[in-house]
Order: sequence, then structure tokens, then C-alpha cells
Amino acid sequence: MSTEGTGHEDADGEERVDSALADDIESAFNGVVLNESGNPVASAEATGEAGPGAADDGARAVQDSGNAGDTADSGQAGESELDRARAEAARAADDLARARADLYNLQQEYQGFVRRSREGAAGHREAGQAAVVEALIPVLDEIALARQHGDLTGTFETTADKLEAVLADKFGLERFGQEGEPFDPTIHEALMATESDEVSEPSIALVLQPGYRLGERVVRAARVQVVNPT
Repeated sequence: MSTEGTGHEDADGEERVDSALADDIESAFNGVVLNESGNPVASAEATGEAGPGAADDGARAVQDSGNAGDTADSGQAGESELDRARAEAARAADDLARARADLYNLQQEYQGFVRRSREGAAGHREAGQAAVVEALIPVLDEIALARQHGDLTGTFETTADKLEAVLADKFGLERFGQEGEPFDPTIHEALMATESDEVSEPSIALVLQPGYRLGERVVRAARVQVVNPT
């Protein structure tokens, strides 16, 4: 049997294995994996199957991917909650602004009501006082006329003085109209008129009936005779 190409015989006649062939055989055996029974099984590289480390790496990659997904979901959920909170805050601020506006309007209406009530009460009081004074004006005219003629004496004079004092102090009644003062058509009623070169403007020559007023309200204008410049 020929051994050509497989080895060489040494000087003692023993066949020596070629070193290159020995390396190839060793490489081939290195690729063989034995199981627990000592039988050869296919290597991981030949079958393309991943070892335990690869499986661990794959599992770890899947877990990392899942964690990343969970993190993304958590981030989206957090943003959604923040958006809802902001929307609720905006609605609350709008409701508060509306409530403040309603309160302001209500306060303005109440203040207006109070002001109108006070003005109305004051107006009613002044109207009542004016009605009392108007009813007493004829009596006051008789008192003034009697005083001019010197007929107001004794107890009648005392009573007349008390009446005029009460009307002045309690009601604020003021009598006006004096001879020589300028004529004012807003408070004077001219019943007669004459001319004179002694005056430079229309003036009161004679007071026929005095005028009466309560504060700024004229109850009756003074009835006078006016003298105009020539």
C-alpha cells in the first residue's frame, strides 16, 4: 500500500507524518464539539446557532427596547397630564376673571342704588320742606306786611319771630330781595319797571314781596319793581 503524499519514512524505516497535514487534522478536530457522552456534535459556528452569551445579549436588547418603550410611554403620559393641568389652570383663571368682573358690576350697581336712594331721599325731604314753606308763604307775607306798617306788636310779634326762626333754623329757609341790589331774573320777578339816569344797570327799586329759598332751590322769586338806566 502506497503512502505517497501522506508522509515520509525516517532513517529507521518508520513513516513520519507531514507537518502540514498534521496541522490540517488538528484544525479539523478543533472545530468538533463533543457532548457529555463524548460524541461529536455540530459546532455553533457550523449550525449558525448563537451561544448562551448571544441569547443573553438578545434578551438584554429586547429588555432595553421594552424599557425604552415604557420610558417613551411614560413621557407621553406625563406630557398629557401636564397639558390637562395647564388647561384646567387656564379655565380656572378665566372663571376667576369672570367672577371678579361680575362682583365689580354688582358692587357698581349696589353703589349706584345707594346713591340714587340717598339722592331720592334728599329730594323727597327737600320737596316736603318746600311744600311746608309754600303753604306758609301767605302767612309770611302777612307778617312782613304787618311789620312794614308797624302793626306787628306784642304777642303777635313774638309768635311771628318764633315762626320765622324755626323755618330758618330747622328748614334752612332764607328770605331775599333788597332794594338797590342788581336785578337777577333767576331769583327776581319784575312786576313793574321804571327808568332813571341814576343807575347804570337794572336794579331793584322796590320789593313788593320778598323771595324765599331753601338752599339753592328758589321756593318763590322776589316780586319787585325794577329801575332801568336811561
